[in-house]
Amino acid sequence: MTDATARAAEILRDHRDSIDRLDAILVYTLAERFKRTQAVGRLKAEHALPPSDPAREERQIARLERLAAEADLDPEFAKKFLTFIIGEVIRHHEKLQK
Repeated sequence: MTDATARAAEILRDHRDSIDRLDAILVYTLAERFKRTQAVGRLKAEHALPPSDPAREERQIARLERLAAEADLDPEFAKKFLTFIIGEVIRHHEKLQK
């Protein structure tokens, strides 16, 4: 293995270690987010509120698209990601209302 190849392997390992740490942060952040949305779902169920709030969802999507643009992340990807999360949250809220 050449010095350049060894250096490239070290850089690759560092990048992958960083990605692994970021994946863990994402998982724990999503877990915390879903704990909060579960609390919202229980509150909505207790007070017979609808499981979804389309106006808030639209605001959140627009907000996330702005944040994505600021972070140099594809806003369309961010929109798809939040739309998926919102769908899961609504599904959980609907289950709580049964």
